[in-house]
Amino acid sequence: MKNMRIGIGIDFHRFAINRKLILGGVEIPHERGLAGHSDADVLLHAICDALLGAAALGDIGQHFPDSDPRYKNISSLLLLAETKQKIASAGFQIENLDATIIAERPKLAPYIAEMRSKIAEALGIGVSQINIKATTAEGMGAIGRAEGIAVWATALLSAQRAS
Repeated sequence: MKNMRIGIGIDFHRFAINRKLILGGVEIPHERGLAGHSDADVLLHAICDALLGAAALGDIGQHFPDSDPRYKNISSLLLLAETKQKIASAGFQIENLDATIIAERPKLAPYIAEMRSKIAEALGIGVSQINIKATTAEGMGAIGRAEGIAVWATALLSAQRAS
């Protein structure tokens, strides 16, 4: 039986003007993007945290600090690919990812297949190993007032060697 590890990643970004909205590596038409040091891809940031957490490697801020100019406006797909290398070096492989995006708008269903494809490519895994869902906050709280977007992500890893 494989040694399995689960990680959870949660991230929030508020909307900002004069920014592109990037989710799962996909540019989505919207009047505002998300605030952040990198491209502010809240979905990929939560997935990175879930992967790092499952491998007991800390969090995204530890590996890609927002104080480092190398990460200014960087594509989070690059951060995701580097995260994959970090967990592989620690002896883990990805079994599956599941993420829920919470946003009042824009509607995300038309973009989910492309998000899954870009994430699979960055991680070198099959699209069937990735699930992404979108829901609203039903008008409650900051997310419900469309002040930003939140994501919860879970990763399941298997150990390739004793850890």
